[in-house]
Amino acid sequence: MDAKIGSIPPPTAAASTTAAASPREATLGRHLARRLAEVGARDVFTVPGDFNLTLLDELEADGPENGVRLIGCCNELNAAYAADGYARARAGAGGVGVGACAVTFTVGGLSAINAVAGAFSENLPVVCVVGGPNSNDYGSNRILHHTIGVPDFTQELRCFQNVTCYQAVINNLEDAHEQIDTAISTAVKESKPVYISISCNLPSIPHPTFSRHPVPFFLSPRLSNQMNLEAAVEAAAAFLDKAVKPVLVGGPKMRVAKACKAFVELADACGYPVAVMPSAKGLVPEHHLRFIGTYWGAVSTPFCAEIIESADAYLFAGPIFNDYSSVGYSLLLKKEKAIFVQPDRVVIGHGPAFGCILMKDFLHALASRVNKNIAAHENYCRIFVPPGEPLSSKPGEPLRVNVLFKHVQKMLTSNSTVIPETGDSWFNCQKLKLPEGCGYEFQMQYGSIGWSVGATLGYAQAAKDKRVLAFIGDGSFQVTAQEVSTMIRWGHNTIIFLINNGGYTIEVEIHDGPYNIIKNWNYTGVVEAFHNGEGKCYTAKVRTEEELKKAIEASLGPKKDCLCFIEVIVHKDDTSKELLEWGSRVSAANSRPPNPQ
Repeated sequence: MDAKIGSIPPPTAAASTTAAASPREATLGRHLARRLAEVGARDVFTVPGDFNLTLLDELEADGPENGVRLIGCCNELNAAYAADGYARARAGAGGVGVGACAVTFTVGGLSAINAVAGAFSENLPVVCVVGGPNSNDYGSNRILHHTIGVPDFTQELRCFQNVTCYQAVINNLEDAHEQIDTAISTAVKESKPVYISISCNLPSIPHPTFSRHPVPFFLSPRLSNQMNLEAAVEAAAAFLDKAVKPVLVGGPKMRVAKACKAFVELADACGYPVAVMPSAKGLVPEHHLRFIGTYWGAVSTPFCAEIIESADAYLFAGPIFNDYSSVGYSLLLKKEKAIFVQPDRVVIGHGPAFGCILMKDFLHALASRVNKNIAAHENYCRIFVPPGEPLSSKPGEPLRVNVLFKHVQKMLTSNSTVIPETGDSWFNCQKLKLPEGCGYEFQMQYGSIGWSVGATLGYAQAAKDKRVLAFIGDGSFQVTAQEVSTMIRWGHNTIIFLINNGGYTIEVEIHDGPYNIIKNWNYTGVVEAFHNGEGKCYTAKVRTEEELKKAIEASLGPKKDCLCFIEVIVHKDDTSKELLEWGSRVSAANSRPPNPQ
């Protein structure tokens, strides 16, 4: 990353003089707003509460041109999910990738913490700002509301310590400047969430350490150890060059390592077939000549697993092997054949390992050192059979999921972003062929149902040049549905496909039971109630292919400026074969008996 990350132009001498003469503008809250804007978090997702009201006043005092805009959300969980989506969009647009939310003490913070934990797992720099107790109440032995009824105000802080990389509790003005700057710069540097608690009586108070135009952040860039880098490249090149049919697989940590371009550079140079892990979909251009799809063990893109698992050498860039991505730990990979490249470390086979090496530097250097080898890709071309297209439905025939996604594929452009919710949409959206420039975001590591509604709000707010297509199951939607009203309020033209199959399909495949059946809603009716005649909104309930085609035509035509909500009613047993296979293997992994003592 560039050392200087400020995006606000430096002040002129006249502006500096004005700032010095206007202490009212140099407040804690306005300083925080300037710092958030500087790292690209120009929208802050908020829920007001009595501990953060003055803070909210100060955050928006300078307006969105010089500070931040407040986006009011329906609850704190959704606000933090929105900050997650915002950070993803900003990073995808080449920015620093920071999202921010502002909530009230404890009842707000502990509501947001689930989403913050998800952002931590996905390496997203989310700044969670909490309006805290009056500075005079610290150490007073008083009991405050919005607490668990004890005079210790650290419960919230202790909870956040496990899901943030830095915590700042600001209850005096002397070190507030330093704490705010350290927290935000740490979020950027570590690409992890941070927690900032600000006493409710401080945001509007000026202090000499605050400036209308603070000195821009200056972060020392991380550098590779040159000797280790050269040794790692030499060893990796020798390892790969002696292989007959090596392959290349991209993983999700390429994003935090800012190594996607370097990965493509290596792919161009080496000639190997290129695949991605499921959680890295969207990080590698799928129009690449040697892209062969998603490597996901038994539920991979057809013919992809055969090529990857039969290779005699594979380089994985930024992988995460958990029970989900490994299909219940069933991948047929051998460590002695692998090079694992993490953001700051390279491991070749069972050893050697090289530390203090940036992934992007390693991949870039390896691209100019490794020999070209197209043997594995030639094998792929010999066995590859193009996928067939689902047959059109007969008039009045109930809509099938594969027919739905046949039409979704035709909707995608370079101005689209696909956001699938946890569930069967994971598997169906993996099959989509992304056009050049098309975005793709989902939360695989944490897998919190309901995440996509808030994340869609945040992503669309940050990426005005993209039209989001969100795919959300009925069960997940019931968790966080309210935030569709915020999308309408802010004029988003997102297209939401609500997959109504009568319950928690993904959990049915892992372990069935009556608890996986949910109360059916009139989902279009719910969204129409949110609309309530204010803003632009289009809803459709579709049961057949003909109805689906009409709804899609409307969403891309006369209703293209509206929030479009299409409820797709499908049979509860219309499930992708990939989910069935994945669910059985994950279920088996979860059901392993205890190891003998």
